[in-house]
Formats: sequence, structure tokens, C-alpha cells
Amino acid sequence: MVDLAESGAVSPGHGRHGPGSGSGSGNNGKKTSKKSRTRRGKRGRRRRNKKNNRNNKTPPPYLPPEAEEGNIEYKLKLVNPTQYRFEHLATQLKWRLQEGRGEAVYQIGVEDNGLLVGLTEPDMKASLKTLKRMAEKVGADITLLREREIDYDSDRNTRKIAEVLVRKVPDDQQFLDLRVAVLGNVDSGKSTLLGVLTQGELDNGRGRARLNLFRHLHEIQTGRTSSISFEILGFNSRGEVVNYSESRTAEEICESSSKMITFIDLAGHHKYLKTTIFGLTSYCPDFAMLVVSANTGIAGTTREHLGLAMALKVPIFIVVSKVDLCFRGTVERTVRQLERVLKQPGCNKVPMVVSNPDDAVTAAQQFTQSACITPIFTLSSVSGESLDLLKVFLNILPPLSNSKEQEELMQQLTEFQVDEIYSVPDVGTVVGGTLYSGVCREGERLVVGPTDEGRFLRLKVGSIQRNRSACRVLRAGQAATLALGNFDRSLLRKGMVMVSPKMNPTICCQFEAAIVLLFHAKTFRRGSQVTVHVGNVRQTATVECLHGKDELRTGERAVVRFRFIKHPEYLRLGAKLLFREGVTKGIGHVARLLPPSQNQDQNQIHDQNLQEH
Repeated sequence: MVDLAESGAVSPGHGRHGPGSGSGSGNNGKKTSKKSRTRRGKRGRRRRNKKNNRNNKTPPPYLPPEAEEGNIEYKLKLVNPTQYRFEHLATQLKWRLQEGRGEAVYQIGVEDNGLLVGLTEPDMKASLKTLKRMAEKVGADITLLREREIDYDSDRNTRKIAEVLVRKVPDDQQFLDLRVAVLGNVDSGKSTLLGVLTQGELDNGRGRARLNLFRHLHEIQTGRTSSISFEILGFNSRGEVVNYSESRTAEEICESSSKMITFIDLAGHHKYLKTTIFGLTSYCPDFAMLVVSANTGIAGTTREHLGLAMALKVPIFIVVSKVDLCFRGTVERTVRQLERVLKQPGCNKVPMVVSNPDDAVTAAQQFTQSACITPIFTLSSVSGESLDLLKVFLNILPPLSNSKEQEELMQQLTEFQVDEIYSVPDVGTVVGGTLYSGVCREGERLVVGPTDEGRFLRLKVGSIQRNRSACRVLRAGQAATLALGNFDRSLLRKGMVMVSPKMNPTICCQFEAAIVLLFHAKTFRRGSQVTVHVGNVRQTATVECLHGKDELRTGERAVVRFRFIKHPEYLRLGAKLLFREGVTKGIGHVARLLPPSQNQDQNQIHDQNLQEH
């Protein structure tokens, strides 16, 4: 057929396969036909793509719709408002600040439904100027967190949206206060990191930064934390760090700060696990920071500490330290290892690696909005690499509870948990702890207990200090130390409560709890003894009975009756419970308190059973 075509036997208008497939004659006709078809096909595809692009433009980006409650406000623009409008905007800002307990975030260039519209440069400048005037009117300061360009429509000029933090210390408070528990395996760099953050000087690679944090000689000698210590990091209203590098005392830091982060430095070694659990259950941390060494990865008590924080429902973020000691590949391997653990069915977390300031802002906001987000920071306490990202995150981190929840707690009767007891020269007996509910003032009369006999003793609050500075009024959720004058220290112990005389506190020797057994080497049955942690209460208890079962195995649930072996305790219904003994671990909540009369009856029956045996 090729021969025929080459000799001209094929008539014009016929191609290789019949009529209509090309024009002209010979091989040139075929090539022309093929090229023209290709060009026509390309032009057709371009036209179709153009049409599709016109019909299917990239959808505009959205934020979640604005919530009526909470401290986040969307504003399309704030350009030259009238006086009446300005007053309304200032009142609205006051409301958002109240909702955020002194902090509010404004998204400028965003509609109420969350559509990111953006503003031109002149409109953005005018809007930020108006927002600054609004903040000044209510006595607040603003900090520009970030600006982002919105360019989803090529027909319009590039526009920007801005995210602004507005901060004002509430009139009835000295500063905003967040508590962060610091967890992690021994030698992971917890105390060193806190020393660098709070002292403002980098470490020398041999642990110099942590020396100021240790409370005992053996801690300095071994370099290992064995007790609970507290360190503070402040931020002023403009978002700048306030620490011991510019302030000599804690009082100066408190005076200069509008936001305080109180770090609770806990022990990493397994033999101090009961101290670590006490710190998590008693001091009511808002967040937990799990420190993991980049060169060792997940080792020792790391998994256990992660499990404890999750069991107690404390939001957790992760810091991978010592990145200066490793190659980049080692750090990435540790991060991948963490991501695998966090994604496992037991955790169900969404890891979020923070690598720039924009990530840090996003992480701080999403962290409190979604329980599954877990930010991961990679930093060095020696070189200072990425240390600023952690500071940005801590500065923006909002409180978990809103103003309504705090107000409801403040309306209740006073209840103060006793976590520490001291004797201070010229002051007398001093107790440290957290005010669970109500309001406590200087000179207030309270009762403390229960004693070994189950009684409550009267006392008077002398003075109050928060973060080592004087404070006249203590509010629900705040930690402080209270001076009790010449009250006999020997009558006090950790785990007691100081409550209003109007309250009728419920004390018990026996209680029932709905539990799940996380791990047990053999079986969990009647007569087992475990150490029970409920808030600031820590005491050994015996399992009196398991309702509906003879024994429990790992992963099983049951309602269990416990009996304290030493003295009665004050418990609240619904309080989270954690128990352990060796490798045995379990969690649950207090379901029922047995009144003292019933406790005595049960004890008599128990004693009779023992005599019979």
C-alpha cells in the first residue's frame, strides 16, 4: 500500500485508510494531516481548559464561622468608624476580652461566615489603627501575630488578612496564669530547658542552666530532679518575654508581666513516679509539655508519662530537645517515631510539627480548640535553635476554661487543696496549694481537715502570696501559699482541704469507683492493695469488693469498692481517680461515697470476717 501511495496511485482526497482522512497526495499529505490534527487537538484542549478554569475557579478559603461565645472576633474592616460605631466596637472588644479571661484574637479581613476576603494595604493600615484606638480605650495592648496574603482570584489585586492578639489584665487580677506540667524521661533535658526559658541564658552543654532549679544537694550532684519545683516565665502586654535576665526577683517578674506561665518541673526517673503522679493530679495543670531527647527518642518513662497525661485528660505538646547533638536524620527519625506513637489507636492524636512562626501561631490556636492536635517542637537549649518558636506558642496559648466556668466556680463555697506545708521564720505555718472553688481573702476563717479522727479544725488565713508576691484575694483555679500564723503544723498533712465553715464536707474511709484496669501482670481481685491518687489525696487502699465480678484482667471494667487503710479523706463525686502498685495501673472516677456510719458497719463486718478466718 505504501508502494501505491508513493507511485501516486492513491487518488486525492483518500488517505491510508480510505476517504476523508487527509488532503493532498503522497507522504507529505499524510504528515500535514497528522500535524494539523495534533494542532487542532491542542487548541481544543486549551479552549476546554480555559472554559473549565472559568467555570471551576479555586474555591475561596474559609475559616470556621465566627462563634458568638469565645475570644475570637472576625472583622471585615475597621475603616473610619463613626463615634457611635466606635463605642459599639469597644464594648464588643470588652466582651471578647472577658470571654478569653484577658485575651482576644481579632481576624481582620474576614467575614462573619469565615470567608477570607482580605484588605488592600491602605484599608489594612486604617483597620489596625482603629483596633489600636479600641484597645487603648479599654486599657489593652495589641500585638500583630501574622499577616497572610489572599490571592485566590487573579482578576483582583493581592489582599491581606491580619491576625492580632489583644491583651488586657482583668481589673480584678494581677496577671493571667497558666500552669504547664513538664514531663519526660530522665536526662531528656527538662530542667535545662526550663532554666534556659526562665533565666534567659543558653546552657553551656554541661547543665549549667538547670542548677538554679534544683532544691536538694543530691539533685545537684546527680543532675536528676527528685522533687516538684515551680518556675515562672512572664510575657508583658506586648508579648515580650519577662524573665530573670532583666528582673532580679519573682515579684519584679509578676509586676512587669500581664501573662504568667508557671512550669511544674516533675521527676523523670521511674523511682520518683509517685511524685510525678502527685504533681499531675494535685496541681491541676492546664497543659503538659513532654520533653523527648532527640538522640535517645522514646525511652524509659516517656510512654508512661504520655499515658498518664492522656488518662487525666491534660492537653499535651511535645518538645524534642538536644537537636544540637544529632544529625538532621536522627532528629527526623525521632519525630517520625513520635508521630507513629501519637497516631496509634490508643492515642488518636494528630501530630503537628512546628517549623516557623506561622506554624507556632496556628498550633497555639488549634491546640486548645481541638483535643487531638499535638504540636511538636524541635529545639536546642545550647544553640537556642527554634527556642523562639516555643516562646511564641506559649505567649499566644489561651486558657482552657472561659470566664463563665470560672465565675460559676467562684460562686461556690471556698475549697482550698493543701499540697505543701512549710514552717517559715517570723511567719509561722504556711500551706501551698490550689483554690478549687470560691474566693479566699486575707483574714478569712476556714476549717481544715479531715484529721485522723475525721474532724475539721478552725483556723484563720493571715496573708496570701501568688508566685512569691503579695495578693489580697484568691480566686477559683489559682495556686497560692497561705500563711496560717501559729497554727500547729503537726496537725496538717498533704491531702487535706481548707473549706468554708458553711460547707458540710463529705469524708469517707470507703468509696466506690468505676474503673478500667490498664495493665496488671496477673489478676486484680478482692484484697489487692494499690496506691490511690484522687486530686491531692494519695493513700494506700484495699479492694473490698468488685461488683458483679470475682477478678479483673487487663482492659476490663468494673465498679470497685476501695477502703483507705490509714485515715479518712475528703473526696468529690465524679473526681478523676488513678491507682497504681508496681506495674499495676488503672484509671476511673469516684462513683459513690459511703457515709461514715456505713463505713463503721462495713469495718465491723470486715473485722468479724478476719476473726472467723
